[in-house]
Amino acid sequence: MNNNVKIWLQAFRLRTLPLALSSTFVGSFLAFSYGSFRLIVFVFALLTTLFLQILSNLANDYGDAVKGADCNRIGPERVTQSGKVSLPQMRRMIIAFVALSLVSGSILILVGLNKWPVWKIVLFFALGFSAIYAAIKYTVGRKPYGYVGLGDVFVYLYFGLVGVCGTFYLHSGFLNPWIILPASSIGFFSMGVLNLNNLRDAENDARIGKHTLVVRIGVKAAKIYHLFIVIFAIGLSVVYTLIFFTSPVQLLFMGTIPLLLRDVKTVMKNTVPFELNNELKKLALTTFAWSVSFGLGLVL
Repeated sequence: MNNNVKIWLQAFRLRTLPLALSSTFVGSFLAFSYGSFRLIVFVFALLTTLFLQILSNLANDYGDAVKGADCNRIGPERVTQSGKVSLPQMRRMIIAFVALSLVSGSILILVGLNKWPVWKIVLFFALGFSAIYAAIKYTVGRKPYGYVGLGDVFVYLYFGLVGVCGTFYLHSGFLNPWIILPASSIGFFSMGVLNLNNLRDAENDARIGKHTLVVRIGVKAAKIYHLFIVIFAIGLSVVYTLIFFTSPVQLLFMGTIPLLLRDVKTVMKNTVPFELNNELKKLALTTFAWSVSFGLGLVL
């Protein structure tokens, strides 16, 4: 493989993609369970989610490099800070993924809302533009929200509510308020992944003035926070299943609960931040496994 391609694949941080896709899968499985699944919506929802997540990863790489936040980080190497990619090169790639996100997202909205009033199309375009803005603004600009402790809020909104409910609506044309429960589950699991990332980097973040939620409340409180959001995410999915229970196969997702509880136990006992690197990957993959098993339980 060409070395330049390897560098860009490193910048894309492909291991983050399963977590991002979880919301699209859950929203689509829920739509299928209501008899409203559409393949074209699913395909363009997946593409748009992938483009937005890669855009976010590139923007984070760029924004942290500009601010010098990656000099002593203990997570995976960033390509801009390491000098493998120049700032102008990264800016051009960011622009390219903004364009890809716009094209794919526009097609998604138009095929999903082709028979709906103009105001709904305008609303979804506004949500799409806000998603692009949020993907970039996490670390880029004068006052990025990731540097003031608001990352968790945006992750919950876009990985959870907007991702799941928006996908469901584009499939079905309606919104059942109960799907906020599994949407919140995905949102909270995603917050857990971000929390692990910030626990790992807490010392360096505090030193360079990146005031994540972990830096603001302290490591001990952040571990308790992690416990609550993971347990709450599990609880919401159980509540939804009990409300709409028709078959034992709906309990398929419960196979991931031991893995989630093991994650909580590991985080509570952790004293070496570097060790959270592997835990972060495991929670992201477990969240994806939860989304697939939860969804299959709805449609089998």
